[in-house]
Amino acid sequence: MDAEANPPLNPTKRHKCSACYKQYKKKEHLIEHMKTSYHSVHQPRCGVCQKHCKSFESLREHLTGPLPKGLCSKIFSQQGCQLCLTLFDSPTSLLDHREICRLSAPTRLGTNDLPYTGSQIDCQDSSDENRGGGRPGAVAMDCEMVGGGSDGSLELCARVCLVDEDENLIFHTYVQPQIPVTNYRYDITGLTEVHLRDAMPLKEVREKVLQILYNGESIGKVRLDGGKARLLVGHDLAHDLDCLKMSYPDHMLRDTAKYRPLMKTNLVSHSLKYLTRTYLGYDIQSGTHDPYEDCISVMRLFKRIRAQNHPEEGHGTLTPNNNIVGMTDSWRSKELDNLTPDELYALSRSDYKCWCLDLRPRLAA
Repeated sequence: MDAEANPPLNPTKRHKCSACYKQYKKKEHLIEHMKTSYHSVHQPRCGVCQKHCKSFESLREHLTGPLPKGLCSKIFSQQGCQLCLTLFDSPTSLLDHREICRLSAPTRLGTNDLPYTGSQIDCQDSSDENRGGGRPGAVAMDCEMVGGGSDGSLELCARVCLVDEDENLIFHTYVQPQIPVTNYRYDITGLTEVHLRDAMPLKEVREKVLQILYNGESIGKVRLDGGKARLLVGHDLAHDLDCLKMSYPDHMLRDTAKYRPLMKTNLVSHSLKYLTRTYLGYDIQSGTHDPYEDCISVMRLFKRIRAQNHPEEGHGTLTPNNNIVGMTDSWRSKELDNLTPDELYALSRSDYKCWCLDLRPRLAA
């Protein structure tokens, strides 16, 4: 019998994921992997081998970690930006990019020159509704907390700062504590009793913040699709909102502590200090925390991530009708086994909303 006409079966054939390159002995194992990986064009990718990673941290490990991928690490060390992890085609392009990628720390607002409360800029100005192209505008917020209660562990909002996308200060105030302060946390906040003596009541602060965020839009419209309301950018926003005793729709929040690609590989949050040093190239929170400095830094992080250029074709965010997880068992058993790894990848969708989508115009109502 001619061996050429009847080649033996290859018992070692493996099924390789087209996104992260993991290999499986059985096709069903690859399918199960695709169900839980949520691979998409929005995931961080190696500029050399195009491998998908779940976070920028895992991409850094792939490129520059203790056990980097050999060829990728070598090419990246010569042509890659250590901050944004972008790969460039020439040393000249990389040098030009580095000049604009590494930022300088913003000037701190401080506390010595601000022994009063109040808005620094008219917070009722809503002339920027739906910035260029119909996309939503954004505001960054940071709050400083002091301690209340017998042991000083109760979180009391003592200072609020908001900046716009152009890093303009649009609102700043000290906040009147609702209960006596037992720990000003001076080493962190730089605040004393003097700063809060004639501070703005919390209710009034909350009203002004919401006025800025809603930007003249109705509550119903904001809850539905945002309308002309502003996105709220921050780090650990749940903490700030809780201390302000206010709420804002989840789909309008952009939180650098909870955004999947900016988290650790085990889905634990990084500190804002770490993210700023790693992705922007400067240090913050040296000594007392400055809310203006934190606002500027978190807005810069948001804009840097938002500016990523991801293709649209064949991929998008998670929808119930086109994701592998949403398919019926019978459909999966009859159809998915026959799809190639590339076709399985084409079906996969991200399970988070990529911030690059914020640059795309909102659909008209």
